[in-house]
Amino acid sequence: MRAVRAIVHGRVQGVFYRAYTRDKAYQLNLVGWVRNKRDGTVECQVQGPEQAINEFIKFLYAGSPSSRVDDVDVIDIPYDPNLRNFKITY
Repeated sequence: MRAVRAIVHGRVQGVFYRAYTRDKAYQLNLVGWVRNKRDGTVECQVQGPEQAINEFIKFLYAGSPSSRVDDVDVIDIPYDPNLRNFKITY
């Protein structure tokens, strides 16, 4: 199992990026959260099987059809056994 936190830079707010991210996490059976940050980036934390996490990270670079992703910062973090689903937070 792997857990990561990512910060997505570019035009990622107001373009359904969080909803697409949630849907991709559901598709891959991952748990965690995604939220907009005040600086215009999107932050997410996700965990699950290594292969699914790698596919999720690839998705972060693509984003929603209306988004433009300039960069994604990904760091490995400790696994949190308390996460049970994936949600959009505010």
